[in-house]
Amino acid sequence: MNTLTTNTETTNTEVLQLVSFNLGNEEYAVDILKVQEINRMVEITSIPNAPSYVEGVINLRGKVIPVINLRKRFGLDSKEIDSHSRIMVVDVGTTIGLIVDSVSEVLRLPSDTVEPPPPMTAGSGSAEYIKGVGKLADRLLILLDIEKLLGNGAQVLLEHA
Repeated sequence: MNTLTTNTETTNTEVLQLVSFNLGNEEYAVDILKVQEINRMVEITSIPNAPSYVEGVINLRGKVIPVINLRKRFGLDSKEIDSHSRIMVVDVGTTIGLIVDSVSEVLRLPSDTVEPPPPMTAGSGSAEYIKGVGKLADRLLILLDIEKLLGNGAQVLLEHA
């Protein structure tokens, strides 16, 4: 009977499917259902008077989409775009491109291995878009709520684009 109960508990544990990416030395992840595609860097057209973290717009199969540099959005030091840099195209009610240092992998993470955001982030303004911290065997993964991260800015971006 205990074995059956354990198996039932195991199957009731929700499994998160995530796309992980790097910014500097940190690894982040977003819900795979929000990610439409991942592209190599292409030429980005600047938009005058856009917020500093907005790199500009790209033409993605005939559709103009705004592109945000996540390093700048998070206040990290800038880094030259290199062969590992990617534009991760996400859907948050509108389509937006995110420049990341590299995309790591698609992974499955049991929801019971995710801890709430550390209390230190509460006053920093970042707590609102950090869902939690996923514990993997040899690393930690910061889970982002991409809708909260980009939600307010999406309208501003569309107005500029």
